[in-house]
Amino acid sequence: MDLRQLGNFMALCEEMNFTRTAEKLRIGQPTLSYQMKALEDELGVRLFDRLGKKIAITEAGEILLEHCTNVFANLKSANEQIEELQKVKRGKLVIGALSGDLSHIASMVLIEFHAKYPHIQIQIISLDDVVEKINEIDLALTLMPRTDESLTNIPLYKDEFFLAVREDHVWSERDDIEFSEIKNIPLILNPKSHCFRQSLDDECISAGIVIQPIIESTDSRSILNLVKGGIGASIMSCTLFPLENEGVLKAIKIKNPTIIREVTIVHHKQKYIGTAARGFIEILIKYMKENRSLVE
Repeated sequence: MDLRQLGNFMALCEEMNFTRTAEKLRIGQPTLSYQMKALEDELGVRLFDRLGKKIAITEAGEILLEHCTNVFANLKSANEQIEELQKVKRGKLVIGALSGDLSHIASMVLIEFHAKYPHIQIQIISLDDVVEKINEIDLALTLMPRTDESLTNIPLYKDEFFLAVREDHVWSERDDIEFSEIKNIPLILNPKSHCFRQSLDDECISAGIVIQPIIESTDSRSILNLVKGGIGASIMSCTLFPLENEGVLKAIKIKNPTIIREVTIVHHKQKYIGTAARGFIEILIKYMKENRSLVE
């Protein structure tokens, strides 16, 4: 039983005549008769009563016709919806973004994206480690993850991280500090589950130092408010700094080593990237190029 066979069955039900149906389908009458006999043999019931040169649909045939009608209607609807999806008339896009500045950037491009794709439902999920959820989302905006052959990485820009302190902080007179010195500073950081914190801890291990933040928070805005309140210092990307500074913070360069991370758009290689997802990537890349001052 296949769709062509069922489609021919429906055509025969409409014409109730083998000759006319065969002509309409542009196939030989023996072929049509063979298909219907094969269908009856497979189902184990008669679908038509042969009354001389006339035929009549049986009760079993009526049941099959009803289900065929539903099947072909559903297939037509599915095809139309897929065509609409390809034309970006409908659909859903789920974006994962590393909490903090990257979720802020993802949100900033929504105005242009919505203007271009007004019928696409979009969801931005802020996560500490978006790669862990890569199977559940369409795209992820994050720091360059460790090598993973299952992922596709689209480089976006490189971000340098500075020590952020309030302007009247004891360290505010300095323009730069050694990386090893951060162990002596009361720090407010993301928890160990955060992608950047894991990267920072790796740098600390390499440098042979241990940092013990006085406060940990998953909310980057809360961290900044605490820094602005003079509670401690934090390590902040040069992307986020101008967005949140408000004239009360100073960025101090960290050296030996300088903390630079590559920001990428990530998706699973097996994930189909549709028109809307490609559109979001294009708009995001365009946004970053136009706002280059944020990341330089």
